[in-house]
Amino acid sequence: MPKRDKGAPPRASPPHTPPPGTESEAEAEEGADEAAASGAEMGTYKCCIFFTRRFAIGDTTTPEDVRTLFSRYSGGSPYMGPDDLRRYLANWGGAGGEVAEQLVDRVLQDRSRTPRFGRPALTVDDFMHFLFSEDLNPPLRHSKVHQDMNAPLSHYFIYTGHNSYLTGNQLSSDCSDVPIIKALQLGVRVIELDIWPNSSKDDIDVLHGRTLTAPVSLIKCLRSIKEYAFVASPYPVIITLEDHLTPDLQAKVAKMVLEVFGEMLYYPESKHLQEFPSPEALKGRVMLSTKPPKEYLEAKGGTIKDRENEPQFKKGEKEEAAWGVEVPDIQDEMQVADRQNEDDISFRERGLEDDNEQKACNHVAPEYKHLITIKAGKPKGALVDALKNDPDKVRRLSLSEQELAKVASNHGPNIVSFTHRNMLRIYPKGTRFNSSNYNPFLGWVHGAQMVAFNIQGHGRALWLMHGFFQANGGCGYVQKPDFLMQTCPDGKVFDPKADLPVKATLKVKVYMGEGWHKDFKQTHFDTYSPPDFYVKVGIAGVPLDSVMRKTKAVEDNWVPVWEEEFAFPLTVPEIAVLRVEVHEQDVSEDDFGGQTALPVEELRPGICAVPLFDHKGHKFNNVKLLMRFEFT
Repeated sequence: MPKRDKGAPPRASPPHTPPPGTESEAEAEEGADEAAASGAEMGTYKCCIFFTRRFAIGDTTTPEDVRTLFSRYSGGSPYMGPDDLRRYLANWGGAGGEVAEQLVDRVLQDRSRTPRFGRPALTVDDFMHFLFSEDLNPPLRHSKVHQDMNAPLSHYFIYTGHNSYLTGNQLSSDCSDVPIIKALQLGVRVIELDIWPNSSKDDIDVLHGRTLTAPVSLIKCLRSIKEYAFVASPYPVIITLEDHLTPDLQAKVAKMVLEVFGEMLYYPESKHLQEFPSPEALKGRVMLSTKPPKEYLEAKGGTIKDRENEPQFKKGEKEEAAWGVEVPDIQDEMQVADRQNEDDISFRERGLEDDNEQKACNHVAPEYKHLITIKAGKPKGALVDALKNDPDKVRRLSLSEQELAKVASNHGPNIVSFTHRNMLRIYPKGTRFNSSNYNPFLGWVHGAQMVAFNIQGHGRALWLMHGFFQANGGCGYVQKPDFLMQTCPDGKVFDPKADLPVKATLKVKVYMGEGWHKDFKQTHFDTYSPPDFYVKVGIAGVPLDSVMRKTKAVEDNWVPVWEEEFAFPLTVPEIAVLRVEVHEQDVSEDDFGGQTALPVEELRPGICAVPLFDHKGHKFNNVKLLMRFEFT
């Protein structure tokens, strides 16, 4: 039965007759006293003027699957000892068996229970507490770096920011070091700074050129990068400089960078690198990368075709503006780009520098040029020609999301081959004035290392980015799968458009959720009754794998139980991300109740607690789901 619009009060019964399920205020107070005496937590909602409705908040129930697991590993006993828990952990890929005793002690301590006869053991409710604890039983198998970090930088996906200094939109928000600090605290490893002469032409500012953004000084940004570069990860930070400076100011930047970073700054002795160093070799180091000044021109407005290709809300999707529209399918993006005229793409995306800026690019200060480790080349001519490998040196190439979609529609393997040794950076198209983002898998499936995102934004695409880089201990570097780095004997490489067989099937069961009544006001979702939650769960990845499913809505319950299972066949599980969203069903528009995104390859098999985050990516204090993951 559809839920009543939260803006409309319940229909009243005849005068002096309480509506069904309601009672007078005096009766409600008496009932609340009785509930408190029994230990039940109650919620009271106003109904009409004289009556109220009371709902029990509900307790966390133990699913039958949990009881079955408990009975199996406890040998039918009402108590599970450390040895029993150790066997469970060994079979389900949990924490090492040596910590079983510590886990039992921790659970008993959390629940303020004294061990029976001095022997630490868990009851079935204790075991449920363990499974539903995000600290004791998290959804990911690895909390620390576990991948090989000794390969060249080109072998890794790198957590990359775009216009990292902006506090909001691309046209009028302030520039600050605060979003840079926040990005580094998240584990972002590539920070982008647009550097321009200040108003007096004697110093350097960071701002989004030709817009209304207020500047911040370069020295302030550099000092903040130095202070926060390695708070979340010890692996190298790359500063990409979009340079709009004269040679004298470039020399000043060189002096400034050396003074701020000192021994932290890495730059090669040779003019060109034949292979990039490894993240392990560059621990605690900062590097510079530059490109010709071209991308900023997109922000001047784009073309009519840009605006025509912007996603439009369909009827019923307006509420998604609050947390981002659905992530577009990369196959659709490539088809749209393929229909566009090649000449239009080349002019719009690459831009045409002003004569003065072009001349400035031809006269780079030598002391500045010497500090550049990752040299960026500008594509000339056809896009596919820019993807040719040079056996004598490695470089970085920047393409917009639209340029990538265009070249990927016909030359996907060329892109993959280029990224074996070279760096490919993808950036948002210039008409994303609101700092929105695109589908990152368009870059990842082609081996692009730097998929640059507006980290200061929010929405579904950014949730995927945050989720993807939870892998490998959240260090900001995720090793690319072997199939993106291999060349077959016949010279062929991975083709992202090829039909691929199913490698594995991920089964996901959503049991229940809790915590909303602690993190939200009682009337946040509905003025007159508890919320009606449902869960959307699915996969983001290559087009064949990408799908979203939905549970039923559980009405009037702060602690909903769904007990629904879904199966997801995966052709490329190595880069797939599990998507989870909770919404509250309503007649007018559904409300947002939390989200998370998790790298599929690192999911812990078995039942675990999955904490949820708000639309900006901040973790809720208490909201979480109980879920089970199984690979077949």
